[in-house]
Amino acid sequence: MAQPTVAPAPAPAGLQQWTDAAARLQGQTPGPARTEPAAPEGAPRPAAGSQVPWKIEDEKSGSKFAVKVGRGVLWGVVALAAITGIRSWFWTPAPPKPAPTKVDSGPQYPVQEAQAVAARFARSYLTWDEADPQARAGALARDMPRGAETAAGWNSKGHQEVLVVLPSTVSVLGDKRARVRVDLLVSGPAPTDSAPADKDKDKGDKKDEPKKDDAKKDAKPASATRWMGLEVPVVQASGRVVVTGEPGIVGVPNSGPSVPAPAAKSNDMEFSDKTRGVVEEFFSKYAAGESDSVAAPGASIPALPSGMTLGTIRNWTVDEGSGTDRVGTAVVIWNVGGAEIEQTYRVKLTRVSSAQAERWQVAEVHGGFTP
Repeated sequence: MAQPTVAPAPAPAGLQQWTDAAARLQGQTPGPARTEPAAPEGAPRPAAGSQVPWKIEDEKSGSKFAVKVGRGVLWGVVALAAITGIRSWFWTPAPPKPAPTKVDSGPQYPVQEAQAVAARFARSYLTWDEADPQARAGALARDMPRGAETAAGWNSKGHQEVLVVLPSTVSVLGDKRARVRVDLLVSGPAPTDSAPADKDKDKGDKKDEPKKDDAKKDAKPASATRWMGLEVPVVQASGRVVVTGEPGIVGVPNSGPSVPAPAAKSNDMEFSDKTRGVVEEFFSKYAAGESDSVAAPGASIPALPSGMTLGTIRNWTVDEGSGTDRVGTAVVIWNVGGAEIEQTYRVKLTRVSSAQAERWQVAEVHGGFTP
């Protein structure tokens, strides 16, 4: 029984025009004859003009994957360039500088403790009273090693008192040892003339001299004050500083070293004359404890000690300048303790304005000339 011939499905409308054009082109172009394989009997033959020279195929899944991977790699490179910077791919940055090495120099020498111990020891060492020799020994024992001889260096005679103690420089010698300089103001018998008597003096004249009063023999010698320097050896042991041995009395300089002269400043003489009355009024109130009444608003200037009165303003000059703040130098004569004493001050003036008036007032005052 013959099978019915099934006609091929018509090509889609959009594709039909392309297949027709391909068929016409194939018929116009000569070429080698193609031998079509014989179709088996009974097989349906395609209709004329329905053959397509190419066909549309879907892209393989492997190709799609490769495209996606390529795009991912490209975007990854772009992101890496944005983060690290393209420059870092071609230029190697310089290696970082090594951090400075910290050298542990060990604990610092206890300078303040050494000064305190040396000052206390110096006061005890240069204070003595033959009426109470044990007082000195007990005071020295506080700052000396246990079992040290505290009476050494004094013959248990005389009387001397320390009035002022000023610890000074500490010279570290190593091995936890140091030498401390201490300056002291002491009060004791006034120095006497130790010149030997004239042996050639006529002995007959001595016999004619009246005998001295017994009261004068018992009179105490006059006392005097003087500065003395003492260098005290100390050592740090068992967590504290102690005196290691006998100190040595040294001299105190009679004068200081030479210093460079201060730089000269130009003065505003017109402004100095204009503000002289302001400065005179301030110093008059300054000594009376009423400086707040004439000082600039907000200024805090403590009053001078009682018993001082203003003698005169010997000199007042203001440095060259401009603006609402000016600085000048005042040389003031004070009456204090029955005497006159000259003092130098650096004074800062500030301009105070209101709706009605404008005036200059003292804002700061400092003792001593500082150019």
